[in-house]
Amino acid sequence: MIYPTTTALALGVVTDLLLGDPRWLPHPIRGMGLLIKALERFLRKIPFEKVSGCILVCAVLLTIVSAVAVTLHWGGFLVAAYWIFTCLAVRNLDQESNKVIAALREGDLHRARTLVGCLVGRDTGHLSDKDVTRAVFETVAENMSDAIVAPLFYLAILGVPGMVAYKAVNTMDSMVGYKNDRYLRFGWAAARLDDIANYIPARITAGLIVLMAALVRLRWRAAIRVVLRDAHLQPSPNAGYPEAALAGALGVRLGGLNYYLGHPVQKPFLGDPLEDLQWNKFSHVRLLLYLVAACSYLVVGLWLI
Repeated sequence: MIYPTTTALALGVVTDLLLGDPRWLPHPIRGMGLLIKALERFLRKIPFEKVSGCILVCAVLLTIVSAVAVTLHWGGFLVAAYWIFTCLAVRNLDQESNKVIAALREGDLHRARTLVGCLVGRDTGHLSDKDVTRAVFETVAENMSDAIVAPLFYLAILGVPGMVAYKAVNTMDSMVGYKNDRYLRFGWAAARLDDIANYIPARITAGLIVLMAALVRLRWRAAIRVVLRDAHLQPSPNAGYPEAALAGALGVRLGGLNYYLGHPVQKPFLGDPLEDLQWNKFSHVRLLLYLVAACSYLVVGLWLI
């Protein structure tokens, strides 16, 4: 079985929405993480870091795609639904971001900082409530692509193996794609492949945010303007697109100064501060998250018929 049926997609989607990411259930992403760590330890012995990084990417993708093909051959429909479920993360993204907003709502800034630190790579120990809110909004926007649109995009064009391969690329980038002394060369291949893999999905996500903003009468015209004006300014070739669309739709400004391991990084601003950046706008962010997900499910489901 290479391409799943719409029924398998529906079962995977419903399972994700009901269960999220329960710790008691084996999750292939955690297995990918262990594989990447083990291969990194071995490949670090090769003196040429870019070469060893390329070998890492090839080895991980070959292993993952082979594992998917074998399990699909023996497990069929239910295994396809399981792979789809584990590649989506709508419920988990909603739950984890909502925990941060709940802490801000209760006035517990220390807890909010700790919780948001599990979602983002920046230093969070000294963030203000507005900075915590910005971090949540930015990560939800970026993950609308990484956790919803991109996996479904590759499911539609390459089937379950392509969907899982995308998640492997995304996982490698999150583990070794850093621009620091340790990973700048070793993680180069993973980071570049992730940029390529997310190029189209990130722009589709921005378009979906605009469409859904129009549906619920948010600032969709501003979202278009901000995407065209600001999205390309971000250091990432992709993350700026959904973030800019969300900023424009809400009438807030995202981006700005972040700290990574104590080092300041000034990122370009996205959007115009027409309204104050407050945690109570999370209800709009959450609405857009589920509308983008629903639209993506519908389009891919119809494509697979």
